[in-house]
Amino acid sequence: MKIMSNELLVVTYRDALKSGKETEWIKILKDEIKRRGLRPFKKR
Repeated sequence: MKIMSNELLVVTYRDALKSGKETEWIKILKDEIKRRGLRPFKKR
């Protein structure tokens, strides 16, 4: 996978979820987000 900043990783994950087409890519991004300890969405 291409090296991404934390912000770019989260934005790419959100866009992938919106499209919902590439489930494999969504899984890869989600695993990387967990590995980095990020939260892709704010809790309200």
